[in-house]
Amino acid sequence: MITRIRDVRKAKALTLAEVAERCTPPTTAQTIGRLETGTRTVSVGWLNRIADALGVDAADLVQLPDTVDLPVAAILGAAGAVAPRQPLLATPPRPDAGALALIVEAGAGDYRAGDTVWLDRLAPDHFSQALNRDVLLPRPAGRFLFGRLIGRDPGKLHILPLSHGGRQQVIADPPWLGLATRLVRTLA
Repeated sequence: MITRIRDVRKAKALTLAEVAERCTPPTTAQTIGRLETGTRTVSVGWLNRIADALGVDAADLVQLPDTVDLPVAAILGAAGAVAPRQPLLATPPRPDAGALALIVEAGAGDYRAGDTVWLDRLAPDHFSQALNRDVLLPRPAGRFLFGRLIGRDPGKLHILPLSHGGRQQVIADPPWLGLATRLVRTLA
């Protein structure tokens, strides 16, 4: 089995020792190195342990036949774009469990037609994490409100729509909200 353990570890800027320490139970850097290079067989148990240590799904550590690699051509820093010292692969984003998406058909605020916004679904006890951030809120009859959460009172959320001249709206006791966490935009 071909693994991508090394690619994911390097993309997360972790050493063999750091990954070994994060494993439950901890292991040695040599063991992780052997699993990366294939000198030791990688079992499903090891894949799960290493995936947990790296904060990814076990499927992200396996090279599947139909998987397309995304090689890193350059790294942009303060001095400009430079080639990586060693070949690197970018780890493609994967949504977390319970994540939602919003597709933008008509521009609003900073969002353009064709954008996709990834949202983390938050329960009411975590609404404070979304203050001054863009959120999607469910409304009755299958409607939604997308805007900036600008205030929170007991049982009420104050939302400022993203359109110019929009008036603040108050939503009472929403069962959840979607916090905008990632913007996917095609550059053309």
